[in-house]
Amino acid sequence: MSDLVLDVRHLQVVFKQVAFKASEKLVLAVDNISCQLQRGQTLGIVGESGSGKSVTSLALMGLVPYPGKITGGEIWFTPSNSKPVNLLTLSPEKRRSYRGGRIAMIFQEPMSSLNPVFTCGFQLTEAIQLHQQVSLPQARRLAMAGLQEVKLLPSDNQLREDYLTQWQQDHPGESTPDEAVVEQRINLQKQAMLDRYPHQLSGGQLQRMMIAMAISCNPDLLIADEPTTALDVTVQATILALLKELKDSRQMSLIFITHDLGIIAEIADTVAVMYQGKIVEAGSAEQIFRHPEHPYTKGLLACRPRLTATQEYLPTVSDFMETITTSTGTEIRERKMDSTPEVISSAESATPRQELKEISPSEPLLIVEDLRVGFPVQGIWGAKKGIFWAVDRVSFQVFTGETLGLVGESGCGKSTLARTLMQLITPTTGSIFFEGKSVLPRPGGFFSQQKGDRLQQLRRQMQIVFQNPYSSLDPRQKIGAAIMEPLIIHRVGDKRSQRDRALYLLEKVGLDIKAFDRYPHEFSGGQRQRICIARALALNPKFIICDESVSALDVSVQAQVLNLLKSLQKEFNLTYIFISHDLSVVKFMSDRIMVMNRGAIEEIDIADNIYRHPASEYTKQLIAAIPQPALLN
Repeated sequence: MSDLVLDVRHLQVVFKQVAFKASEKLVLAVDNISCQLQRGQTLGIVGESGSGKSVTSLALMGLVPYPGKITGGEIWFTPSNSKPVNLLTLSPEKRRSYRGGRIAMIFQEPMSSLNPVFTCGFQLTEAIQLHQQVSLPQARRLAMAGLQEVKLLPSDNQLREDYLTQWQQDHPGESTPDEAVVEQRINLQKQAMLDRYPHQLSGGQLQRMMIAMAISCNPDLLIADEPTTALDVTVQATILALLKELKDSRQMSLIFITHDLGIIAEIADTVAVMYQGKIVEAGSAEQIFRHPEHPYTKGLLACRPRLTATQEYLPTVSDFMETITTSTGTEIRERKMDSTPEVISSAESATPRQELKEISPSEPLLIVEDLRVGFPVQGIWGAKKGIFWAVDRVSFQVFTGETLGLVGESGCGKSTLARTLMQLITPTTGSIFFEGKSVLPRPGGFFSQQKGDRLQQLRRQMQIVFQNPYSSLDPRQKIGAAIMEPLIIHRVGDKRSQRDRALYLLEKVGLDIKAFDRYPHEFSGGQRQRICIARALALNPKFIICDESVSALDVSVQAQVLNLLKSLQKEFNLTYIFISHDLSVVKFMSDRIMVMNRGAIEEIDIADNIYRHPASEYTKQLIAAIPQPALLN
């Protein structure tokens, strides 16, 4: 017998888009979608940004923001031991009793979901008291139990064992303290976690806090909207394992929203693929991944870089489909498969890239020797307690025309190393040589003038592309001016030649020259990253650092940007350091890979060797944490 917990029928959500002169345009964000979810199962909703995934989840929660409005459809929800109810017919007060209690949600960015001026414990107990008739002490006990369930706090037995072990080390030969004292210390440690503020937790800890808040009232349905997008691959693996464990132990139903098909294949029972507000394909995970029918689904599956293959080009969605405007609207047509480039070769039969044979004998473009970057650790009353070494005795070389991949978890020192190479951070000790010349200031002389002249020359040859393209661009500056700015600062050419160079670069990165007079907010994330790449190329540099430059992009847009970086490297003979925490992306881009952990280099080798024969345990852990479900192999 069917045991539906959710039955969505012909749901439609419209947003009013106000243009000039008070005219209005209706945008159909969710277009007549229908889907079902069985009790205890996981529905994966996958699609690019703007496909309607998040708006669908907000509609289920009753949180569609103005000027959005649900204009049609039904949402039938069946709580445990209750009759089905159409959520769209409930009053706001009645709907609120379901939201957070029976249906809970985990949002993509936990830092923006938590109030920074209140402790995590206050916000967690507030949610518990709102939906359960309990006192504050009872709510705090339930909150601490929830934090232990999501493994943000150890169990009582583990806390007791840790405390007694530490006591024996600090008080050798003395008798064990009374049980009452031990219990008091355990409670103090648990309460200390509740008394922390959001900024005092890491990204993974914040997401666990959000999960604890979501499950605190034992919901029948949990909606997870991109809960692992901004997390490292190892933290992502632990969050996925936690969600699966909680779903099974509590018999919850789960809607998991993401653009990463690798995660969907690992966690979902059924899958719905969304494109432009519509569900274009739905079915079991086995059916979707083994026998996709819609060209959009085929494109999404092909866009992912594969660890088990050597690829020179990533297929994109446009290789599989094209959107044609007709008199009745838009129509999706599948491209012939024989027009799709054959790009994949087996990793087992692949040999190390031929380019390395040409790169290695040449003189290194960049040499780093025994580099250390330290930050002071403050003690009480502002006293210096010690030094935290963000980069610790790092040495390596980068050859002309090579891509050196740099991979590791957040906090391992990747971005600090990149900024130090660009002289945005001054190293504590060590040497950096570019084209045989030291890029660090020589002791003595007029330091500021020397540093300014040296950096002026260095900036023409070394550029960086940052992770967030929107924050890298001035929102009040037109795109053409942003690309010409480096040319103006370095006094390269006259105004006409600078404009011609900017238009040339826009075409090179695949943008229309009309973009010259537009502003950053008028572009998508992938287009903005292309603009940042064009600006980095303005001075015709030899060396570019890509610091997590595709981490925030959809898988299809990511494929386009990665292909662009590769084609530009061949055309302009560029040398890259490509930084990411995603080993599959780094392997696709790189000739060699360098793995960092806690500021130091774990290992450095040819990209295929790092994946097939990792030398360090840390690298093995990174590879093991990458979702590699059988459905995608």
